[in-house]
Amino acid sequence: KQFKDMRSQAKDLQSQLADESTTTNSGGVALTMDGNLDIKNIDISDDLLSVDKKSKLEKAIISAYDDAKKKMQRTMAMKMKEMGGFPEMPGLS
Repeated sequence: KQFKDMRSQAKDLQSQLADESTTTNSGGVALTMDGNLDIKNIDISDDLLSVDKKSKLEKAIISAYDDAKKKMQRTMAMKMKEMGGFPEMPGLS
């Protein structure tokens, strides 16, 4: 029964998170991520689209992704807390 309740809570959480999104900006890169940690959009500043800016662009994409992921993980944690967290499962603590 606990497993079924936990699975139901996880599905509810996943459904709620699908409606969430966050956008971060880093070094000329704007990245939008949904609550399932899928990237939905990347907008790259035109001045980064040259061969001599390749390294800067790569770093900006990684930074924007990391920032978006951290923001979404905080959102996930808040949503889980709002739902009362997941019940304690014997042997999993």
